[in-house]
Amino acid sequence: MRHLIKNGMIYDGSGEEGYISDILINEDKIVAIDKNIDIEVEKIIDATGMIVTPGFIDSHRHCDLAALYDPEFGTIELSQGLTSVVGSNCGLGIVPNTDAHRQEIYDYVEPCLGLAPEGLGLNSHKEYYEALQNCNMPLHVGSYIGTGTVKAAVKGYGKSPFTKKEMAEAKAYIHEGLEAGALGLSMGIMYQPECYSTEEEIIELLGAATPFNRPLSCHIRGEGDNLVPSIQEMIRICDEVGLPLNISHLKATGIKNWGKNIYEAIKLIEEARDKGQDVTADFYPYNGGSTTLLSLLPPTVMSDSIYDTLGQLDGPIGREKLQKEIYKEHIGWDNMVTSIGWERILISSVTKPGNQDIVGLNFKEASELRGYEEPSYFMTDLLVDEAGKVGIILMSMSQEDIDTVAKLPYTMLISDSLYGVSDSPHPRLYGSFPKFIREYVMERKIVSMETAIRKMTAMPAQLLRLDKRGMLKEGYYGDINIFMAEKLKDHALYSNSKQLSTGLSYVMVDGKLALIDDKRQNGYCASLLLNK
Repeated sequence: MRHLIKNGMIYDGSGEEGYISDILINEDKIVAIDKNIDIEVEKIIDATGMIVTPGFIDSHRHCDLAALYDPEFGTIELSQGLTSVVGSNCGLGIVPNTDAHRQEIYDYVEPCLGLAPEGLGLNSHKEYYEALQNCNMPLHVGSYIGTGTVKAAVKGYGKSPFTKKEMAEAKAYIHEGLEAGALGLSMGIMYQPECYSTEEEIIELLGAATPFNRPLSCHIRGEGDNLVPSIQEMIRICDEVGLPLNISHLKATGIKNWGKNIYEAIKLIEEARDKGQDVTADFYPYNGGSTTLLSLLPPTVMSDSIYDTLGQLDGPIGREKLQKEIYKEHIGWDNMVTSIGWERILISSVTKPGNQDIVGLNFKEASELRGYEEPSYFMTDLLVDEAGKVGIILMSMSQEDIDTVAKLPYTMLISDSLYGVSDSPHPRLYGSFPKFIREYVMERKIVSMETAIRKMTAMPAQLLRLDKRGMLKEGYYGDINIFMAEKLKDHALYSNSKQLSTGLSYVMVDGKLALIDDKRQNGYCASLLLNK
């Protein structure tokens, strides 16, 4: 089928100024971009007064399970103009795994990825991609290899380093995933079990990926007091192993670090880039982040498994230990409680019906509601009651710092969306990409339209080595958004986040109409994003 888009203002993803022209799509590809194309086609779309862009690419979503099992997967994404998404970020994924550690992996990632269904037995990336291909994907889906899950699959969530045999197993998992089509690797050195890995161990592990030259997208070891040394660490590592480095959600957390640490971090990145190293970064357009409550536990209270940690926290002795350790500063670990306070830590998801009343409250409010004078005691009891499966939102960033990062020529937009079951998810799940255009381009004019589109299209496509995606060019795939800029709106708020974005007139996926006037269309199947 041929589509002709007439008279649209084209922002092609290159970062160049927009221009008015026509676009002819035949089947899944763009075959012509020219003024006044006069040819008989099956459908003409009059885009007069509208913007025409490549489909948006979100290189950082935690959608591994949702893409497989959520029948509504695609609705939230297409309403934002997303035509391609990538999972298994921050080192977190559902594959690889083994019988010995499968349930522990599923339990650990549940606040971020959602609940794994009974009987899910996928062991490898090859099996995961085959399962995705058996679904009717409404948009393109790809994934990284989460090296945290690799380590957990080999040895669980303990503190001990890889043995020689375990390192060989971990490297084999990386080879398998890359050969199966993974777009790159992701790390989450802030999280168990990777927080225990030394720089030397990480270098040896990542060496398995060097021949493939795929990017490493890294949630660094610390983003607050430890931001600068954490970036130094990853620049050294990737320079040593020869991998392109993308720093996930570049930011400076902690009130005392605002307006300061981010500039030191940027200096380090730009020095590396000036030397020829391939270093980029991404960001989301909100001043609150989202993670798991387990990530707030000081290293001194964590044991070799989630279950052991929760077992030791259970009861008065565990309460007192956490209360003692949570207000200390620990070398190499960012303490979010002392850096932003309990009032800036919101509860976003729980699993038990009896705890639903605290969702949306901050920890001080929730503690008082439950009759606790000491929030750390409430934190301990909540973690034990919920088996660690608690999602939180951290209001930890400065808007001025976010604006600074957004303006950098080597940063791209992401959402970092979590798919854990929640009545109050982070609004970035529903609104990141329209919010960036509405607020950062149209209202506050932080970046130009052409720059914003590049950060949402060509830049992530280049990072991921996606063939013929991310730009509007002849021979490229027909992933296309058409909208009036002033009508594109995000509606998700922290206080009421489950609100779809609106204002897209058309979204095309491989030349097929996937969304018309905010209404999702059916009857097509998108291809996977595989890098082979």
